[in-house]
Amino acid sequence: MKKIKFRAILTALGVMLPAVAKKNSMLATMLQKHNATFQMKLKDGSAGRVFTVKDGKVTSVAGISEDADVSIVFKNLDVALKFMSPKPDRLFIVHAAKNFLVEVAGESEKVVWAMQVLNCINHTGVQFGTPQKDGAVRYTTMTNGGPLFVYVKDNKIVRTMPIDFDTSDAEPWTIEARGKSFTPERRATVAPHALAHKSVVYSDKRVLYPMKRVDFDPEGERNPQNRGISGYERISWDEALDIVSKEINRQKREYGPGSIVFPMSSHHQWGNVGYYLSSLMRFANLIGFTRLAANPDSWEGWYWGAMHHFGGSMRVGIAGNYGTVEDCLKECEQIIFWSSDPESTNGGYMGFEGTPRRLWAKQLGIDFVHIDPHYNPTAQLLGGKWIPIKPGTDSALAIAIMNVWVKEDLYDKDYIAKNTTGFDEWKAYLMGESDGVDKTPEWQAQETGVSAAVCRALARKWAGKKTYLAPGASGSGFGGACRGATGAQWARNMVMMMAMQGWGKPGINMGNLQAGTPIDLHFYFPGYADGGISGELNWNANSVNNYQKMPHVLTMNPVKQMVPRQQFPEAIINGEASGYLWDGTAQEAQFAPFQYPMPGYSKIRMIYRYGGSSYSTLTNSSRMDEAYRHESIDFVVNQSICMEGEALFSDIILPACTSLERWDIGEWGSGGGYLPHGFNGLNHRVIALQHKCIEPLGESKSDYQIFTDILNRLGLGTVFTEGCTELDWVKRVYESTDLVDYISWKAFCRKGYFVVPAEKEELRDPVNMRWFAEGRHKDVPEAQPLPSQYAETFGKGLQTPSGKFEFIPETLRRSDPANEERPLVNKYIQSWEGPATTSLTDKYPLQMLATHSRYSFHTHVDGKNSITNTINDHRRLIDGHYYWIVRINSDDAEARNIRKNDIVKVFNARGAVLCAADISDQVAVGVVKSFESSAEYKRVMMNGELVEIGGCMNILTSDRPQMKGTSSMSPNSCLVEVVRFDVVKQGEAI
Repeated sequence: MKKIKFRAILTALGVMLPAVAKKNSMLATMLQKHNATFQMKLKDGSAGRVFTVKDGKVTSVAGISEDADVSIVFKNLDVALKFMSPKPDRLFIVHAAKNFLVEVAGESEKVVWAMQVLNCINHTGVQFGTPQKDGAVRYTTMTNGGPLFVYVKDNKIVRTMPIDFDTSDAEPWTIEARGKSFTPERRATVAPHALAHKSVVYSDKRVLYPMKRVDFDPEGERNPQNRGISGYERISWDEALDIVSKEINRQKREYGPGSIVFPMSSHHQWGNVGYYLSSLMRFANLIGFTRLAANPDSWEGWYWGAMHHFGGSMRVGIAGNYGTVEDCLKECEQIIFWSSDPESTNGGYMGFEGTPRRLWAKQLGIDFVHIDPHYNPTAQLLGGKWIPIKPGTDSALAIAIMNVWVKEDLYDKDYIAKNTTGFDEWKAYLMGESDGVDKTPEWQAQETGVSAAVCRALARKWAGKKTYLAPGASGSGFGGACRGATGAQWARNMVMMMAMQGWGKPGINMGNLQAGTPIDLHFYFPGYADGGISGELNWNANSVNNYQKMPHVLTMNPVKQMVPRQQFPEAIINGEASGYLWDGTAQEAQFAPFQYPMPGYSKIRMIYRYGGSSYSTLTNSSRMDEAYRHESIDFVVNQSICMEGEALFSDIILPACTSLERWDIGEWGSGGGYLPHGFNGLNHRVIALQHKCIEPLGESKSDYQIFTDILNRLGLGTVFTEGCTELDWVKRVYESTDLVDYISWKAFCRKGYFVVPAEKEELRDPVNMRWFAEGRHKDVPEAQPLPSQYAETFGKGLQTPSGKFEFIPETLRRSDPANEERPLVNKYIQSWEGPATTSLTDKYPLQMLATHSRYSFHTHVDGKNSITNTINDHRRLIDGHYYWIVRINSDDAEARNIRKNDIVKVFNARGAVLCAADISDQVAVGVVKSFESSAEYKRVMMNGELVEIGGCMNILTSDRPQMKGTSSMSPNSCLVEVVRFDVVKQGEAI
């Protein structure tokens, strides 16, 4: 009976394929790719059917062929019938594939093709997108800045716009506070850079064809010294893929494991399939590679410092924010924004979702204070007291405030006694009992530029009001002062100040209303750091939920060697490097150094570069020039959307398409992994099908397809794809989530998005740290610390050895007690490149802050001649060139005879960058304000000197770690000088 059923299914399939191809354009296109035969049979040869595809037509015949191009072989009938079920058990299929219950034979490319042909049937009758009256189709996508509608007509993107929710979408939440009712609007308030995606698609800087450096010969002279200098010529995909795949095999054959490295940019396109932690990691694991160990490059001070006082390692040392929006609106009397500009940084991915909430706070009469060298857009919008401070000196102000609290009895003694350890030792430092220096407001004034009167008044006002402290972009970490030489000092002081005021009591918490909304956190959908399709169980959160919810074949990188990201150039140039891990599983994980090279492994000989430019996100980044040109590097391939940054230093360039030209699926703001529930900065949880809105331009391909094509040449295409197209993987992600209980696959494909219903009021999350303040078991929905880290009762207490807030961290005492740059008592230490660095200030008297940009997401939409360039606050068009902006105080500008829109040279011993001057008293005297994130990197000879004209400010920043024993970057500790520059073009790019 089973064999009859098997044969009937195969016969029906033979009828179904040609019939479906008439209705399913994807299947019809797939059938045109190859003229080939494939068969499905039992291993014992007792039953099977052969399918012949010729010129897009399918015929089939019962039986078994000895020379079929592809054979799909089932061990027995039970396996075959489970595989061919209309609703197959994906867990069983993965099990069968891993344990050879089903086998495939044939050339990898054709095996993948045959399996994808069979999967195509699942998409029959599905309509993608919503037809419009004007003949266009409305698609959806998800970006780093939020969800968009994408309108397409005749395979051209007509326009993009933020999603406005319709009447069928879930109702938003409402908060009642102080007699008022607050409800967010029914729309997605996206970041500005989200709306630049169309212009990136049609940018004249797109790489549309495979390219080879003109003086690179893989069989002869490779001329590494000319990378970044030579031009490129167009080649075919076959030639490009042959060169890359042969080089991968040569590297492994001649040098052994570890000779290949896969650097990637700080974030790229959105999605659960195409993101680097997904398909790139699956690809790299199948090849084997030296891992580039990333540093927490937006949370340095928190991870290396603040975490040791209170825990939070799985959040990279920043505090959670559960329930804080409602608590703030109901209880808070004052918000102190300390190095915090959420109107520019949008909490990372959240767009302007937090803006109305902060305006609600203003409506309620909550006071605002802004401590920042820059009168930033948040301060401009909300008003309140601005306290300009010298960069890198924030800790002195914090310490002096705490000194006032102790002297005037303005701190929460009961909280300190019940919930903390080490306070007496900290108090002795504040009072000068341990070092003879009383940390008074007068003491800090000469360091910070903040008068003693202002310091003392702030201390008293703070202690007299229920205050939310908002350090950094998201209000509890991320960016800001934690990215400087004294970043760990500052972050440590921020959490100690909170402890002194009763952290977790009503109205006393961390946040700036950027996060902590009452949305449903329990609806399951994976974030980008949850592993996607990678099969990787390390370095992401795949093993927490994703792997169980969406079974897929595991992949594993056998190479244990790593290189610290910030020392990547030195690893190549000097042949060695050392670093410290970013590992959130425990506070102690960061203390163990690792070395490159590691015994038994090859040094790096090949660079496979993926994603956008990172020249402007790596410090002192021009050192990458020498690394790319180093004679030890045999081969550089770059998989890039645009001709920018590292792409210009490649031997082979593989043209990748944008996210609007491929399939994916993702949730707004959902990082997952090391940022659980990161989407709770949104007013609505929005999950979007990232439609393939148009066909890829030119000969560009999706990253997934490029990886597949290379691995097919290496015989690994089937393992990589599991027989799936990107759309198949998207459907597998969908089926693994709670979406299936709310919206059908067909409806989701047509509409393109789903709004998760808000949490019921009676089920809203408790307030972060309230449980700790009240001495209860932890009741917020985050699984940290791990059970093994509780020294006493599970679930009660913080992730510290004592379970209490530790003013003198026991983890530092145990593991790093003699580090004078990260002392047990958080002493004030002057910045190694700041106002007190007299050996430098004579030459470079201005302090440069280059923060995250408001108008691009790292380098994702900057440059490329996109519409972002036309924003006058981002770049300035002067004499035909879009210059990066540097903002300078009017007094500093007058002293240098600089006028608005003058071309100026911003320089120090590390390099020089030409910018357009913006004269503004929104920056303090002695400070210049700019941004990281330039996608352009171009060094040229002008007026007889080497200058960079793209706006890559990070060539000026130091690559020194914040302190010994850490792999921490410090881009906000940078001294420069600024002078007028008369542009006279001479020479060519260098």
